[in-house]
Amino acid sequence: LDTQIGIDSIHLLIYLGYHLEVVDNAQSGRAFISKGLLEEAKICANQNIETYKGIVSKEKVLIGLEPSAILTFRDEYLRLANNLEDAKHVANYTFLIDEFLEQEIIEGNIKSNQFVDSTKIIYLHGHCHQKALSDIKSTCAYLDLPENYQVINIPSGCCGMAGSFGYEKEHYEISMKIGEHTLFPAIRNLPVDSEIVALGTSCRHQILDGTDKVAKHPISILRAALKA
Repeated sequence: LDTQIGIDSIHLLIYLGYHLEVVDNAQSGRAFISKGLLEEAKICANQNIETYKGIVSKEKVLIGLEPSAILTFRDEYLRLANNLEDAKHVANYTFLIDEFLEQEIIEGNIKSNQFVDSTKIIYLHGHCHQKALSDIKSTCAYLDLPENYQVINIPSGCCGMAGSFGYEKEHYEISMKIGEHTLFPAIRNLPVDSEIVALGTSCRHQILDGTDKVAKHPISILRAALKA
């Protein structure tokens, strides 16, 4: 649903010299899993594994933008799939875009001189799913890449949204209490014109609803930092 973020990622990767192939796949199944609808999620898993098993490899990896969706390929699919070996193959070549970019930076394929040298301080709210199954250092690695960019981690736990949990009437109050525990006060105390980033779509919506501050996806920040 966050169309512009997808556009930003495609623009960024093509600018950096990568060839992209957009595949017509099933949804990740994350929404089904969050509601305990495992049979429905299993259908998604098997469809996606069938789609990608003959495509992904060391030379052609699968990358995703939304942590809770793409990390499903590496976690739950290994328990939902009919064919475990095919599931493992797909999982081995599936990465958050953050992980992919960090590795390309390490290998010297992406360099700071491809980006502007203006100064920017960026405040990062880490995604819970990413923290659990990956880490946020990969996000920091590419946000720090422009020469004069600095990333500061907001000392926050869960935003309180947890997928669709915070949107449900019976959970709204506790959802906002969780946000008020750490995240909302931390954001309110930032300078007025602060650049705030968060990977999760749920996190960004919760930040907007709880603080009236707009949080961007870090890929959009990096795309905007490209040299013209």
